[in-house]
Amino acid sequence: MRRGVIIAAAVALLAGTSGTAVAKCRSSQSFERWLDDVRREAIAQGVSARTLAAAAPYLVHDQSIVNRDRGQGVFAQSFLQFSDRMAAAYRMTRGAALIKQHAATFARIEREFGVPPQPIAAFWGLETDFGAVQGDLPTLRSVTSLAYDCRRWELFREQLFAALKIIDRGDLTPEEMKGPWAGEIGQFQFLPAHYYEYAVDYDGDGRRDLRRSVPDALGSAGNFLKSLGWRRGEPWLTEVRLPQNLPWDQADLEITHPRAQWARWGVTQANGQPLPGDGLPAALLLPMGRTGPAFLAFHNFQVLLKWNQSLVYTTTAGYLAIRIAGAPAVSRGQPNIPVLTAQQAAELQRLLNARGYDAGKVDGKLGLQSRGAVKKAQIRLGLPPDSYPTPELLERLRR
Repeated sequence: MRRGVIIAAAVALLAGTSGTAVAKCRSSQSFERWLDDVRREAIAQGVSARTLAAAAPYLVHDQSIVNRDRGQGVFAQSFLQFSDRMAAAYRMTRGAALIKQHAATFARIEREFGVPPQPIAAFWGLETDFGAVQGDLPTLRSVTSLAYDCRRWELFREQLFAALKIIDRGDLTPEEMKGPWAGEIGQFQFLPAHYYEYAVDYDGDGRRDLRRSVPDALGSAGNFLKSLGWRRGEPWLTEVRLPQNLPWDQADLEITHPRAQWARWGVTQANGQPLPGDGLPAALLLPMGRTGPAFLAFHNFQVLLKWNQSLVYTTTAGYLAIRIAGAPAVSRGQPNIPVLTAQQAAELQRLLNARGYDAGKVDGKLGLQSRGAVKKAQIRLGLPPDSYPTPELLERLRR
């Protein structure tokens, strides 16, 4: 179809409503009818007919994208397993070198947004290996396919409109808009809605190009973290050493105490030196239970969790950031700390839910809600309530 015909057809869609409600995802309707409704809504949201014409070749349904979304597996990795692989030495070295290389940009980010370089460098390294691996699938095809599918249509319908607005704003062309199969874009793998709202033009060329412009990508990451609530000058994560008689029920990201209180309970810095005796609130984070690594997590760590809600991933990002800042390798705790498989984790969630502990969705992913349920079960069963899921707990619940 010629471009002029496409533009005329897109404009006509505004007047061409049938008066009947159109389902928001696949349901029983054809893709063509669904796409007509998407075009009408895009125009109503301010997307130009010219952008819709340019995007038209990519507004297609690709069942292979849907199959990948529905076929995602769950892989259970402990913090140490994941961080050993992802917080590798070369990422620490490369992250520190890039902070020096882009010192002026990072200084501007810290001045304007209050975010220091290291957390930004950590996410940069984990998300795309500092921009080297961004994905090469057409973003519009991905978000269109996932918006038409009914599993997560609300999320991806929003992403589809945001992607069209990014093109309309002149940041990327449809051909330039590429990424992994799930629709993320750029060196920090922003979803299109985050790209549209938080991307900044940091190199002054009039575009917000998070794929090719390092200043734009870094500045946008700083802007995003500020929007999530980052507090200037405060830490995010500190490794600590724990006493044997700690009140383990206080080991919970939802419970904070002043550092002075943790010090009174015998918690010290990792090198054995006293903690600062101040009132800065912190939670005790035990990613592998009371016998594994231990951290005090501050408000800014909770901000990192808003970026990525996977506890293992975000703990690794926070840890990589403090390593880039010069912290030593984390103490690994006792050897051979047990780790549940994904199947065991799903079984644990089912058993917790069956006993009224509300572990959330049974998906084999032991996030904050599941760990809160673990803690309640541990208290009920007389186990140390450190929120860490163990084979012992699973066996007790089976009985």
